[in-house]
Amino acid sequence: MGKPIDPACVPKRKLYTGEEIPCIGMGTFGSDRFTAEQVSNAVYGAIRCGYRLFDCAAVYQNEHQIGEVFAKAFQDGLVKREELHITSKVWNDMHGKGDVLLSLAQTLKDLKLDYIDTFFVHWPFPNYHAPGCDGDSRNPDSRPFSVEEFMSTWRQMERIQKMGLARNIGMSNMTVAKLEKVLPLCEMKPALIEMELHPCFQQPELFDYCMEKGIQPVGFCPIGSPTRPDRDKSEGDIADIQVPELVDIAKAHGVHPAVVCLKWAVQRGQVPIPFSIHENEYQSNLECTAEDPLTEQEMEILKRLDRNCRLIKGQVFLWEGADDWHSLWDENGTISE
Repeated sequence: MGKPIDPACVPKRKLYTGEEIPCIGMGTFGSDRFTAEQVSNAVYGAIRCGYRLFDCAAVYQNEHQIGEVFAKAFQDGLVKREELHITSKVWNDMHGKGDVLLSLAQTLKDLKLDYIDTFFVHWPFPNYHAPGCDGDSRNPDSRPFSVEEFMSTWRQMERIQKMGLARNIGMSNMTVAKLEKVLPLCEMKPALIEMELHPCFQQPELFDYCMEKGIQPVGFCPIGSPTRPDRDKSEGDIADIQVPELVDIAKAHGVHPAVVCLKWAVQRGQVPIPFSIHENEYQSNLECTAEDPLTEQEMEILKRLDRNCRLIKGQVFLWEGADDWHSLWDENGTISE
């Protein structure tokens, strides 16, 4: 492998709790394209490389294998537990009363940990699908977002934080309209919120809203997710790394366009969580955060690339009677009280 990056050289983000986390992490969602072994091997390589933030989830079906890797890394002396920020998420079918704690207990068992650094609500409703289903799949029990249902789940999240099982709690796949409904009801607000963020989908309103509230945005699909599941690909989707202006900036820096996406993300203020099983890629992803920054002019060019091109539309979570995937994002639906 290449020369490891000193984690101290990687810029940090400070949460409202006072805790500092790396400005970039490694995602672990690859179950539609790669085996759990390939993903977990990449996690071990990334730890050796210098990564200290890893984004996991029960629904990715690889936490057990990743847990073996964490245990090996601790045993081998590569890293201490307290040096890592490990996240996971409660899946949609575990929102029921008491189920959040059960979900976390299983995640801790699989990851071989005593606590999780951040535990997220993966999606803001209990709608779920079978792993690997196609984009036309629908669950008859799916229903619109409900403030009451969500807050019932969030109360369980607050409880596990009070118990010390999760150092931080977070939300994911939210909208400004949903946040305006639930944040005033939270006893403990989220420290982080995961959202899709890349140059062609910048979500400025949601991003700015979170920053103003002191909530750290975490960006998934930071390079436009070319290896996302086929069910999430639609006609008209834009490939960020092929946009001419972005390609020109990459040429000027002598890097791959994907690296420009990550530089933009870090300099903007979010925490991108790219995934790759290839050592040269995840190493360069980490290196780019600490060297050769983009100029103000280049950042301004990239700001103008926003095309509101959502890639992870979530259509498998739609309920009977919903118009289309826009309803999930409050674009043509209502929020139930």
